[in-house]
Amino acid sequence: MSANVETMFYVREKPWHGLGTRVEEAPASIDALIWAGLDWQVMQQDVYTEDGTRIPGYKVNTRSMDNAALGIVSDRYKVVQNEDAFQFTDDLLGAGVTYETAGSLQGGRKVWMLARMPHRYIIAGDEIAPYLVVMNSHDGSSGIKIAMTPVRVVCQNTLNLALGSAKRVWTAKHTENVMSRVYEARETLELAETYMSELGKGIDALSKIRLTDKKVMEFMQEFFPVTEDMNDVQKKNNLRLLDDLKRRYWDAPDLAQVGRNGYRFINAASDFATHADPIRKTKNYNENLFLRTVEGNPMIDKAYKMVLAAA
Repeated sequence: MSANVETMFYVREKPWHGLGTRVEEAPASIDALIWAGLDWQVMQQDVYTEDGTRIPGYKVNTRSMDNAALGIVSDRYKVVQNEDAFQFTDDLLGAGVTYETAGSLQGGRKVWMLARMPHRYIIAGDEIAPYLVVMNSHDGSSGIKIAMTPVRVVCQNTLNLALGSAKRVWTAKHTENVMSRVYEARETLELAETYMSELGKGIDALSKIRLTDKKVMEFMQEFFPVTEDMNDVQKKNNLRLLDDLKRRYWDAPDLAQVGRNGYRFINAASDFATHADPIRKTKNYNENLFLRTVEGNPMIDKAYKMVLAAA
């Protein structure tokens, strides 16, 4: 497991981000907290200078199980404990919700949980599974983020498109009233359902955008250009990546019944962005891939804009 991924579990089959410890059944929140190694508390302590002088206005967040420092925050920061974040997801999705994955990154500074929503969507003939990701930080770097991540079941491609008609991400700050905001976030469920509805319309529109093979090649070469000013290594690397993307568009079995259209290209781009091995795989590659589940994947976003511009 990558050095930055401290603890994590996943259910049955390894997920698209390739991280975690396998368990047989998706647990409810109480068990998920333990399986994910998140059954600890965030404690706040005063901050002192080297000579022992207390620094007013600031606290250091520490982890109860090992007293590890997670980050220095202002007095306005309100701790949201891991169990509260799970409780929020329980309250949001209702009784019986189970978690597909959860875990800790960067020594506990960031934690997340991912739950599959109970609804089943068939869009453009595909089953699209809607997931809700709740991301929290204990180092002051960000507030709570909640994001929709639809996944095409047949191939595990993420379809977290940046739609102009519906929000995909909801955020809250770590301030004094954050817990009331979190527990009032049932509107997030409406937001999630709205996103899935708009995603269906978006995919339908993509399916109607016909693309010639020439146009598809232009798109692909914009991602991986091969030009005379490149050195041999750059040309070789881009040709390898270009060939990989071409196979994912023209040869993928799961796209055999999908026409030459924008939806097919988005799936090929998502398949590449989600599953392809990079030229150089850094030690934190997989967790960065997972973080894009919340933030959005630049390659998928760019592909989506390219297709819409060609309509």
